[in-house]
Amino acid sequence: MTGPSASARQFRHRALRALRTLHGRAEPARPRTRARRRGRGARIRTVTAARRRPAAPSLAPAPRPWVRALGLAVVAGLGAWLGLLVVGSVHTQVGPMETSMTLRPDLTGGTRINVSPLGALELASHTAPLRLDVDVEQLDPVRSTALVEHPERLSGLEDEVASDVVAGTTELAVRSCAAVVAGATALGLVVYRRPRRALAAGGLALALLAASTATAAATWNPRSVLEPRYSGLLTSAPSLIGNARSIVTEFDVYQQELARLVTNVTKLYDATSTLPAFRPDPGSIRVLHVSDLHLNPAAWHIIASLVKQYRIDVIVDSGDTMDHGSAAENAFLDPIRDLGAPYVWVRGNHDSRTTQAYLSRMKNVTVLDEGRAATVGGLRIAGTGDPQFTPDRSVVAQGAPAERMAGIRLASAIRDQARAGTPVDLAVAHNPDAARETDGTVPLVLAGHLHRRQVEVMKFGTRLKVEGSTGGGGLRAVQNEKPEKVRASVLYLDRATKRLQAWDEITLGGLGLTTAEVGRHLPEENKPGAKPSPEPFPKASPATPAAPSRGPSGPARSPVP
Repeated sequence: MTGPSASARQFRHRALRALRTLHGRAEPARPRTRARRRGRGARIRTVTAARRRPAAPSLAPAPRPWVRALGLAVVAGLGAWLGLLVVGSVHTQVGPMETSMTLRPDLTGGTRINVSPLGALELASHTAPLRLDVDVEQLDPVRSTALVEHPERLSGLEDEVASDVVAGTTELAVRSCAAVVAGATALGLVVYRRPRRALAAGGLALALLAASTATAAATWNPRSVLEPRYSGLLTSAPSLIGNARSIVTEFDVYQQELARLVTNVTKLYDATSTLPAFRPDPGSIRVLHVSDLHLNPAAWHIIASLVKQYRIDVIVDSGDTMDHGSAAENAFLDPIRDLGAPYVWVRGNHDSRTTQAYLSRMKNVTVLDEGRAATVGGLRIAGTGDPQFTPDRSVVAQGAPAERMAGIRLASAIRDQARAGTPVDLAVAHNPDAARETDGTVPLVLAGHLHRRQVEVMKFGTRLKVEGSTGGGGLRAVQNEKPEKVRASVLYLDRATKRLQAWDEITLGGLGLTTAEVGRHLPEENKPGAKPSPEPFPKASPATPAAPSRGPSGPARSPVP
């Protein structure tokens, strides 16, 4: 009996190979010599060898362990930081004060206590990558008044404050732990998309917070309260209430001075309730007039507080915001973006063209110069910058004649606006000599420069209001025997007629803020029993010829353009 033919054997081998493939079994390798004996071609041998060849390894190297660890640490740290930002602040009562406490990442650590608008003091309380910010938001008038009337209660205030601080920081610690874990875990899910890696990031963030807290506890310096660093209006606080060391040894004197300080700060926060009977129409336009900041950073805190408290529609700055007008000082102007109201500015004799160009690029700032007019906050305002830049000693100052010529050009521009059917409601110049030249062309003109207040109705009916220094004379004020007072005014203008209804003069007691006063003033025509208010200020029409303007020594001009 003859065996199967070669074609039958070949069919059987193919069938067995197909079955092994279906069951996941690899076909055993066969020597090439046997394949040659069976007469297979080179193509079949090549395909069979390729099937037996192992897959080529990947060319991408696996990430090193330290790279993975570094990436996880970055995700954990960034997530913890975002968590702290989102969690916000813990609001707590500390003695007679409403405060908010916040933890912030910081390389040097320490504690910062912000007392707006007075300034801040910094304590080197610990060295850790976390800083504690405490913001004093407001005083409880009832409790603070009780302390003033009964100074003996101050002896028990220390224990009460300590207990409040412990309660507040405990709540803040719990919320911060939850915030850093949640923030790091959420960011880990976004980056890795693996729950285990995300939980690892959250755990690492918690470990970082615990390590930072332990470092802060280990480096805690309770004597830091004896050596605080003051900023803003509090820079002269040691000279007013004694430094911290003398407070320890002369506590009785400190109690009396602290009571007085609490009283005055309470006046600042509660000033609106003690104003005269006049109540501005809710629809009136509220203008905050500031001037001569002279690089005092505390001025921004005061302005922001007034904008919020009085619901200001527009801020008018009559110049001398800087001291030397250098480009290096421009960063001082950045807080203007966050004041919460439009800002109208004219150049003072300490402000350079560089300063003016920097402010012109801010969206909420309107720079007025050479009689330019703009409508801001419902008012048509025209202004001019000071023609002199006194820090430049290479140029001889031209004095009052140059100021009067600038005022004449401003008055001419105001007349042109009236002829064009866009009359000006308010004019601004830095120097009062320039502002006086607008008499008879506009109802109200604002100025600064003198560092003292001055209000007068000029010959042809224009009211000139000169503001004091909102920066308390600036950083140079510390050279004086007594700090210069901080001054600003809130003007109330009728929305229909644009006439001045009343104004509040806010006065803070210099860099130390030992006093806080708010005085309400009414124009003569608005006082009880006065004659009815006159018609709106006369405005020129296109058919009315312009009255001739007098020069520095020329004849007087008529009140109506």
